Amino acid sequence: MRANKYLQNLLFNWPAKVLSLVFALLVYTFIQYSTLDTRVVTIPLSVQLPEHLVAESLVPQKVEVQIKGNEDIIYLVDPGSIAATIDFADVVQAGIASRSVILIYDERVFDSAQISLLAKPSQYRILFAEGQAL
Repeated sequence: MRANKYLQNLLFNWPAKVLSLVFALLVYTFIQYSTLDTRVVTIPLSVQLPEHLVAESLVPQKVEVQIKGNEDIIYLVDPGSIAATIDFADVVQAGIASRSVILIYDERVFDSAQISLLAKPSQYRILFAEGQAL
């Protein structure tokens, strides 16, 4: 009989209880995301070009990287621990080729600190023409 009374108390006014729980979860989520900050650093970009083609457009030398995470941690990240590369070496014919920027970093460290990295721009396009590489 006593268990039935507890169940009745739990179910009494249940919409208000569910609404309060949902509101509490929304407040918690908002606070968690409001402490996220973004830091932008510029790092050198390593570009591999094809040997049999010549780049006619500008070849990028640097890329901006957005470091997102807790505002107390992201400023401790050393930009030297992040490398960026683009590989156009597999381009076989003249024309415009597009490749994504690949960021190289210790994923275990960044994932455990809940830090995300994003290259801006995430892709580059280069115009290649037939000819000898310089």
